[in-house]
Amino acid sequence: MMTNSTKADLKRRALMAVRDYGIYLTQFRNAMSEWAGLNVTDMECLRLLFIKGVAAPSELAKHTGLTSGATTAMLDRLEKAGLIERKPNPKDRRGTLIMPAPSSSDRVAAWFESARQAQDELISSYSESELKIIADVFERFTKLWDMEREKLQKRVL
Repeated sequence: MMTNSTKADLKRRALMAVRDYGIYLTQFRNAMSEWAGLNVTDMECLRLLFIKGVAAPSELAKHTGLTSGATTAMLDRLEKAGLIERKPNPKDRRGTLIMPAPSSSDRVAAWFESARQAQDELISSYSESELKIIADVFERFTKLWDMEREKLQKRVL
């Protein structure tokens, strides 16, 4: 059985690792954005579009925290780079829908190929039982951050 001091040390180590993971992931994303000639918000917009497939500019503005004018400028940059397409919204004549350009998924995937290979090598080094724990931890942290975000959004300043 584990002693309290050992468990406390391991708990501290695990929480520091989670903190460091977040920091280094952010630094990697920043470096990738700079290398690709985009800003971090542009990359976040692309990430959402790859997940959803299509979104209204207002939804992208809400996700990125940008004003409508800044969202338009971001979409102009992404369209100029050939990464997105704008299409008329069939449900709203005045509206526009944004989607990834057909070739953008392959282009962006190529940017992350080295990181994907490194992740696969790292995760492949764990046993099935370890992978279950790793998946559980990340799934629970994902829920935790989502719940904490919701709490923040409900707070009255």
